[in-house]
Amino acid sequence: MARPQPPPWGHTAFLLCLLGIGGAIEIPMDLPQPPTITKQSVKDHIVDPRDNILIECEAKGNPAPSFHWTRNSRFFNVAKDPRVSMRRRSGTLVIDFRSGGRPEEYEGEYQCFARNKFGTALSNRIRLQVSKSPLWPKENLDPVVVQEGAPLTLQCNPPPGLPSPVIFWMSSSMEPITQDKRVSQGHNGDLYFSNVLVQDMQTDYSCNARFHFTHTIQQKNPFTLKVLTNHPYNDSSLRNHPDMYSARGVAERTPSFMYPQGTSSSQMVLRGTDLLLECIASGVPTPDIAWYKKGGDLPSDKAKFENFNKALRITSVSEEDSGEYFCLASNKMGSIRHTISVRVKAAPYWLEEPKNLILAPGEDGRLVCRANGNPKPTVQWMVNGEPLQSAPPNPNREVAGDTIIFRDTQISSRAVYQCNTSNEHGYLLANAFVSVLDVPPRMLSPRNQLIRVILYNRTRLDCPFFGSPIPTLRWFKNGQGSNLDGGNYHVYENGSLEIKMIRKEDQGIYTCVATNILGKAENQVRLEVKDPTRIFRMPEDQTAKRGTTVQLECRVKHDPSLKLTVSWLKDDEPLYIGNRMKKEDDSLTIFGVAERDHGSYTCIASTELDQDLAKAYLTVLGRPDRPRDLELTDLAERSVRLTWIPGDDNNSPITEYVVQFEEDQFQPGIWHDHSKFPGGVNSGVLQLSPYVNYQFRVIAVNEVGSSHPSLPSERYRTSGAPPESNPGDVKGEGTRKNNMEITWTPMNATSAFGPNLRYIVRWRRRETRETWNNVTVWGSRYVVGQTPVYVPYEIRVQAENDFGKGPEPDTVIGYSGEDLPSAPRRFRVRQPNLQTITLEWDHPEHPNGILTGYSLRYAAFNGTKVGKQMVENFSPNDTKFTVQRADPVSRYRFTLSARTQVGAGEAVTEESPAPPNEAYTNNQADIATQGWFIGLMCAIALLVLILLIVCFIKRSRGGKYPVREKKDVPLGPEDPKEEDGSFDYSDEDNKPLQGGSQTSLDGTIKQQESDDSLVDYGEGGEGQFNEDGSFIGQYTVKKDKEETEGNESSEATSPVNAIYSLA
Repeated sequence: MARPQPPPWGHTAFLLCLLGIGGAIEIPMDLPQPPTITKQSVKDHIVDPRDNILIECEAKGNPAPSFHWTRNSRFFNVAKDPRVSMRRRSGTLVIDFRSGGRPEEYEGEYQCFARNKFGTALSNRIRLQVSKSPLWPKENLDPVVVQEGAPLTLQCNPPPGLPSPVIFWMSSSMEPITQDKRVSQGHNGDLYFSNVLVQDMQTDYSCNARFHFTHTIQQKNPFTLKVLTNHPYNDSSLRNHPDMYSARGVAERTPSFMYPQGTSSSQMVLRGTDLLLECIASGVPTPDIAWYKKGGDLPSDKAKFENFNKALRITSVSEEDSGEYFCLASNKMGSIRHTISVRVKAAPYWLEEPKNLILAPGEDGRLVCRANGNPKPTVQWMVNGEPLQSAPPNPNREVAGDTIIFRDTQISSRAVYQCNTSNEHGYLLANAFVSVLDVPPRMLSPRNQLIRVILYNRTRLDCPFFGSPIPTLRWFKNGQGSNLDGGNYHVYENGSLEIKMIRKEDQGIYTCVATNILGKAENQVRLEVKDPTRIFRMPEDQTAKRGTTVQLECRVKHDPSLKLTVSWLKDDEPLYIGNRMKKEDDSLTIFGVAERDHGSYTCIASTELDQDLAKAYLTVLGRPDRPRDLELTDLAERSVRLTWIPGDDNNSPITEYVVQFEEDQFQPGIWHDHSKFPGGVNSGVLQLSPYVNYQFRVIAVNEVGSSHPSLPSERYRTSGAPPESNPGDVKGEGTRKNNMEITWTPMNATSAFGPNLRYIVRWRRRETRETWNNVTVWGSRYVVGQTPVYVPYEIRVQAENDFGKGPEPDTVIGYSGEDLPSAPRRFRVRQPNLQTITLEWDHPEHPNGILTGYSLRYAAFNGTKVGKQMVENFSPNDTKFTVQRADPVSRYRFTLSARTQVGAGEAVTEESPAPPNEAYTNNQADIATQGWFIGLMCAIALLVLILLIVCFIKRSRGGKYPVREKKDVPLGPEDPKEEDGSFDYSDEDNKPLQGGSQTSLDGTIKQQESDDSLVDYGEGGEGQFNEDGSFIGQYTVKKDKEETEGNESSEATSPVNAIYSLA
C-alpha cells in the first residue's frame, strides 16, 4: 500500500490570476490597446498538396486590428488572387485548390501584419513548403556477387522527399529483413553486412520509403545476392558452430569501419536537438561496438544505445555535451577505434524576452531583449514593423543595445516594438507594446464570492485588478485595519494572497483593496474551512493465485457537508467494473482473479474540494510466459548447447525448464522430454544420439504451472553409428497351442543410431540345444509356428542398421502356446467333524502351461434335493479348502478343475461322506449304562480275544492276512479296499485306487495312513450304526502304544467290527 503525495494546492481560491503569480498584468479588452499576435503557423510550414493551404495568423487589440501579408518580403495582395481568401475577423490565409491550381506556385516566405491605430504587430516569417514524395527512378539491378565472409553495403539512395521519408528494408514478398549485429540498417538508410554468409542468398533485399503526408510506400527494385562460398552445403550444423567461419572456410579478419570511414570525423549538432553518433564495422567474426567519451563519462540520463550498440543517441544536447567521443570495434582478431569530434552550436534562445509595458503619462520604463546562441546572435529593434533607425525620432526613447529606455512617457509613445535576434542557425522574433494609460483601479473578478478550502492546505486567494499607474494592493480580514502580510500570509506582486497553512481560525471574510493616484477599488471573499478527506483504512498489497477472490479495502473520513465520491484506478487508468468485480462504499472485490488483474489499484476518495489517494499492488501468480529466441551453439558430434531467453515469470519464480525434442523420422510431430534444468539458468548442454534430426523447444515451470512451449529451434542432425543397445522387453509367448509369438519394444529415434533399423530374431528349443533359427524383421513381432505345447525356447533379438549391428543380445526364455490342463491329482474329501469338510488336492500331472488357478463348484444334496451351486476360485498355489456345513444331514458334491490362460481343463468330482445317525448315537449312549449291556460287552470282548489269537496263528503260518511289521508305517494311498469298507490283505502293497477315493460303509473316507496291526484296528474306534442299522468300526491311526492307551473310548469295543474286518 502506498499513499500518493497530495497536490501542493488544495484548492485555487477566488479566481486564478490571468498570468499567474509572476506574470504581467493584462489590459482589459474594453480599454484601448495595441495589437497582440495570439496564434500563428510554425516557421517551417509543410503542407499536403492534396489539401487546401492554411496559414494561420490571429491577433487581439482594441480597436480590433486589420491584417495584411507579405510574401518573400513583398506585399501580398490577397484580393487579386481568386484562390486566396482571408478568414473574417482573422488574418488566417486560405488557399483553395478545388477549382484547380498547383500548390507549388504558392511556396515562399510569408509574414502577417496586425495593425490598429496604436501600432502594428508582426508574426514570424513563415516558410511555406509543399510536401513531395517523388517516385523512385527505374533501374535494373544486376545480382550482387560477393565472397562469403566479405563486407557488403546495399545502398538505398531514396528520392528526396519533403519531409524526409522513413526508410526500411524488406524482401520483394514484403517480409521484413531480420537485423542483428551482423546485418543492420544505418541511419542513412543503407543496409550493412559486417560479413556475408551463404544463407543471405535465401531472400532478396528491397529498400522501401514511407512518405508522411501522402501515406504512401515506394519500393526500390530488389537486390539479389550471389554468395561465393568454399562450403556450398548449407548445413544447419555449421550455422551456429563456435568456429562456424573456419568450418566454412572463411578467413577471420580484424575489424574495419564501413561507416564512418577512417579513424576520425567531426559532427555538429544544435543545442536542444538529439545527437546521433554511428559506427558500423566489418570483420570476421562480427565485431562488437562499445562507446566512450574522452575525458569523462557518457551522460547516463540522456545517452542510450541503438541499432545493436552501433549508434549512440544523446537527447536534448547542451554545450556540456561537446567533446570527443570514440567507438571501439573489436573481435577476437583485434580492435580499432574511430574518434568523432562533436561541436554543439545553438540557434538563438531567450535569456529575457521583452514583455508588454503599461505606463501612466510621465512614467519611466524599459524593454529588454536578451538572447544567447552560438555564434552570438545579433539584436535588431523595430517599431510597428519598421526598423527603429527609420522611425521618427522620439526624445523620450533611448536605445542601448538590447534595451530600450523610456523616460517621461507620453500618450504619443504608444507603439508595438519588435525584437529580432538571429544567427546563422535561426532567429527569434518577439512583439512587446508600450501602452500609456490613465486608468483608476478596477477589479476584474466577480464580487463577494464564497470560497471553501480544506484544513491544513496551502491556499491562494487571487484578486485580479488593473489600473494605470499600476495600483498597490493590500489585504484585510474581517474588516480589521492591519494589512495581511508576513507570518502565515504572503502577498505576491500581482496581488495574490497566499495562506501557507489553513487553520480553523482562518475562516472569515477577506478584503483586497487596489489603490493608485486616481482612486481605489476593493473586493471581498468569504472563506470557509472544511475538514480534509482522508482514507483511514487503505488497501494493502496482496498476492493471489488465479481463480481466487481478492478484496481491497478503502474506508474514508470526510467533511459531512461535502459530497464524497469513491472511484478506483487500475494502473493509473479508470477501472472498468465488470461482472467479476463488485464496488462498495468501502471496498473493491475481485472474483475469479485472472492474470489481467495484476497491477496497481488506486482508491480515490474525492469531494468537490479535495481528494485522497491510496494505492495497493495486486500480484497475480500466473504461469510463466514461454521462453523465446532459442539458439544452438557449441555443436559437436554428440552434444549441443541450447540457449534461450526466459519469458516473464508472472510473479512466481521459475523453478525449472523442461527441454523437449522432436525428430522427423520415427515420430514426426511428437515431442519427448529430453532434459530438465534449474530455473536460474537459460542454457544447457544436451547429450545427443546418433542419426537424429533434432528440433528442440523449452517449457518453463513455476508453482502455478507450465508455460506454453517456446517456438522450436532450428534443426540439427547428428551423424550415424551402429546401435549401442538392443530392443527391450523381449518376450516369447504362445497365442495358440502350436505357436510362439516373439515380441519386443521397438527402439526409438534416439536409439536407432542410423537408417533402416531392423531386428535379427533368433530362437531354439531350450532342452535340445539345437542350432539357432533366425530371421530379419522390420517390425516389432515375429510368430514361430508348429511348436509343441508349452515348451521353453531360448530367444535373442539384436538391432541392426546400415552402419552395423548392435551388441550381442541377452538370451530370454520364452514358451510356446498353452493348452488345457489335465485334472488335479489326488482330490481328497475329508470330514474331521460334523461342522466342516476339508478338501485337498495335488497339481495336475500335465499343466500344459502356467496354471492361473483352480475352479471349485459344489452344492449340497439330500436324496434328490440339490441346493444352490457355489463357485470358488483359487490361486495356483492353493491346494486346500475347508467348507463349513450348513446342516449335519446333507452331503456335498465337489467338482474341481485347473485353469491356464487357455481355459479350464479336465474336472474331477468327489462327494462328501454320509453324515452319522444322530438318533442312534444317543440310544447307544443310553444302552451303555444298562447292566445287561455291560455283560454282553464282556462276552464280546472275550470273543474278540479269541479271534485275535486265531489271526496271529494264521499269520504266523503265511496266510492271506499279512500284518505290517512296523506298526508306525502308514498305509499307502494306493492300498486296496473293498467296496464294503473291508481291507483286502494281499502281497501287493501299492495297488492304485480304483475310481478315486473310496468311502467306508459308514460314509466316511478311510484314513490314508494306518498301521496294519489288527490290534490297532480293533482299538480306539468309535462304533457307529449306519442308516441300515449295521454297526461298523471306524479305523484310526495308532501312532504309538502309549498314546493309544491314554485315549480311552467312551464305548466298549464292538466285536462286530472285527468280524467284518476278517470277512
